[in-house]
Amino acid sequence: MSEELLKNIVRLFAVLAKERITFEEKIHIKQFLLMHLNRESVSSYMQLFEQYAKSEPVMEVQELEHNPSDGDTHEFVSEWIQINEITNQINKGLARQQKIVLMEKIIELFHLDQNISERQENLIHHVGTLIKVDILIIRELTNFVKFKNLDDLCCEHVLIVGDSGSSEFKRHIHNPTLKGHIIFLLLPSEDMYFTKYIGQSDLLFNGSQMVNKAIYVFPPGSSVKGDSITPIYFSDLVNQFNQVNFSSRLTFKADEIQYRYPNSEVGIHGVSIHEEGGKLVGIMGSSGSGKTTLLNILNGNERPNSGKVMINGLDIHEGSDEVQGLLGFVPQDDFLIEELTVYENLRYSALLSFKDESLEEIDKLIDQVLKSLGLNDIRNLRVGSSLNKTISGGQRKRINIGLELLREPTVLFVDEPTSGLSSRDSENIMDLLKELSQRRKMVFVVIHQPSSDIFRMFDSLLVLDKGGYPVYYGNPSEAVIHFKETVHMINSEHGACPECGNINPEQIFNIIETKVVNEFGRFTDQRKVSPQQWNEIYIHKRERTKIEQSDDELEVINGVPAWLKQSVVYFKRDLKSKLNNKQYVFTSLLEAPLLA
Repeated sequence: MSEELLKNIVRLFAVLAKERITFEEKIHIKQFLLMHLNRESVSSYMQLFEQYAKSEPVMEVQELEHNPSDGDTHEFVSEWIQINEITNQINKGLARQQKIVLMEKIIELFHLDQNISERQENLIHHVGTLIKVDILIIRELTNFVKFKNLDDLCCEHVLIVGDSGSSEFKRHIHNPTLKGHIIFLLLPSEDMYFTKYIGQSDLLFNGSQMVNKAIYVFPPGSSVKGDSITPIYFSDLVNQFNQVNFSSRLTFKADEIQYRYPNSEVGIHGVSIHEEGGKLVGIMGSSGSGKTTLLNILNGNERPNSGKVMINGLDIHEGSDEVQGLLGFVPQDDFLIEELTVYENLRYSALLSFKDESLEEIDKLIDQVLKSLGLNDIRNLRVGSSLNKTISGGQRKRINIGLELLREPTVLFVDEPTSGLSSRDSENIMDLLKELSQRRKMVFVVIHQPSSDIFRMFDSLLVLDKGGYPVYYGNPSEAVIHFKETVHMINSEHGACPECGNINPEQIFNIIETKVVNEFGRFTDQRKVSPQQWNEIYIHKRERTKIEQSDDELEVINGVPAWLKQSVVYFKRDLKSKLNNKQYVFTSLLEAPLLA
């Protein structure tokens, strides 16, 4: 957010709050600023708020309502002109979800003392109209801010954590030891969550004290913890709201996977993963930790020396016919045919994968995938090679994912989807995978150095050390805390930055691979804690995940065509590739400049 934009928001608060500016309102505005600034910068912006509030003339609302004069009318019109001007600037800089957060903070500001005036009610709707926030969203936020009894809440989009009085809600997590209730609100049209705690227990929201009755945005990676509750993570929240929309339940279990390389070197040591559908699972590790090897075992391409990988009770290494079509794999190196266009690559892949669909149905599905991937504009461009680029690296990654999305696999494995991409392209790819997991699929992603935003997207995280030793498995936001506590670091209770909320995943490997310092103060090549020692710590500390295995039958969307039909498709694809290449060479010769 730019400095000019934040100044306009502070000015808007000053104009809206000038009817009466209380100490509580100043605290509320300060909390909003802390979402975007560090504490030092907040002080200067609060001084700016004071200046704006003093410079704006105070309007006597009662006089305007009961005995309007020309001066009052002029002041009233002047105020609305100011609001129009400020919101016009805000519209140029704020994204949609940021506008909704701003709208919630305005509503909360006006309801701090439970005594809202007619002017403030009108301003809520006026500002909402100006910054293009739907009236239904304003109503849900207003109800969430001002409700006094749980019965006043909309049951459809609300989750209650607590004991008495909340069991009648459609979505309810029973917790008899919590003093009060934690309420979560979902805005389904925006895929946004808000939370609020009413009670007397000491709770932490993302590591900071949770203020009673205050409202917090609950983005991916967030958590609520306390001695009186089982931690509540963002993934738990998503699953609670999504579970009623799906009839079949998906479970994935890998138990004590051991793998030995052909040269007898052990590659994977006792890895266990237990997950339910709707999860985005990250696998991290330094070079040589066996990330890709583990991914190939989990997707069935490699067979473990011991241990089993089960999907709803089906062993993927024994019942290959039964699990065919359930698994999808996107390797780090793509298999795109450079002479074919984006559309042709998808079409021939679909023809090799679909047994019963007609050409019209296939074309319709490809159109949907191209639009969802944002590739419709380049559908007729040749894919090209790494040396002869016609599309970007991010577009290539999306096409590779699109090849698998056509088949709609139940479990998707993706190896290094962000490697070599810009931060923006990386986030776009991960947004796509996160969206897929939220449709109750399961997505495993091997990733090396994720940004804070990408790291927060994961629902579960497995960390491997060199030699294939598992050293952490659990919620991503707890990973940094786990390693900091193990080595007794200062502020070990904070996994994220207390000021900005960012998580630095590199801290994990900085701690794991810390070197011994010699007597001269120089780092040696010897690690303080070996991979085997980290693994022993992990085994000692880990809590076994208890997931009841599902026996639900999983639907395979498409069957593979017979070998004869596939052979015909292969022949047509190769012929089309050669024709495209000849046409490309001929066109290039025509367009080349004449030699002198």
